[in-house]
Amino acid sequence: MDLTLTGQRALVTGASQGIGRAVATELALLGASVTLLARDAGRLAATAATLDTAQGQKHATIAVDMSDTAALAESLSGLGPVDILVNNTGGPPPGLAHEADVEAFEQAFRLHLLAYQVLVRAVVPGMKERRHGRIINVISTSVKQPLPNLGVSNTVRGAVAQWSKTLANELGPSNITVNNVLPGATETERLAAIIRNKAGKSGVSEAEAAHEMMVEVPLRRFARPAEIAAAVAFLASPSGSYINGINLPVDGGRTGCL
Repeated sequence: MDLTLTGQRALVTGASQGIGRAVATELALLGASVTLLARDAGRLAATAATLDTAQGQKHATIAVDMSDTAALAESLSGLGPVDILVNNTGGPPPGLAHEADVEAFEQAFRLHLLAYQVLVRAVVPGMKERRHGRIINVISTSVKQPLPNLGVSNTVRGAVAQWSKTLANELGPSNITVNNVLPGATETERLAAIIRNKAGKSGVSEAEAAHEMMVEVPLRRFARPAEIAAAVAFLASPSGSYINGINLPVDGGRTGCL
């Protein structure tokens, strides 16, 4: 199996923590030079300092708020060639869809779908020219089965999934694959916030709330960020070259549908 990414350049968003950081770490271990993008310059620098450089990789950082799509586009102007784009952004706050403000939907669409479109427009021309590219969106299992109390997230994640499938059809002839990785409950700050919200609404302890979520997973545990990163890395590698337009759940079997 060929997993080498030597000589390739990856751009990973949300790369200062959680799944994004784990993805950046894995891609660097496989030989890629990684540009890490997130809001916090300090966290980005700390993460970049930990990345593997054994194969001569040169890593970089971009500190920008992805919800500011104009600033995002400007920050990408001198980016250079990108072979692998990993779109990864923390989800909207928990809550019911029918109680959410219109502004919550607007913010979520800007931070996810619109920001991802800005990124795609920045990197796809070069991918087309080289006839090689991988675009991988880290979304959620909610695109297969909406999750309770995540109304805004369910909505925007579904839109991103449809956008991604459309891109896969459009870009396939240029040898650019577009796929989605769908994490289940993963040990991140986002999960901790969901557990706190669940505990507060149900009147149980956070430990009890976490246990209630864990028993819904056949493997009876939460995912580690590195396990999500492994799926992303496979899709980015030469061994994933004929996989295109799919939703890949990495959820321990929690999703109830096929």
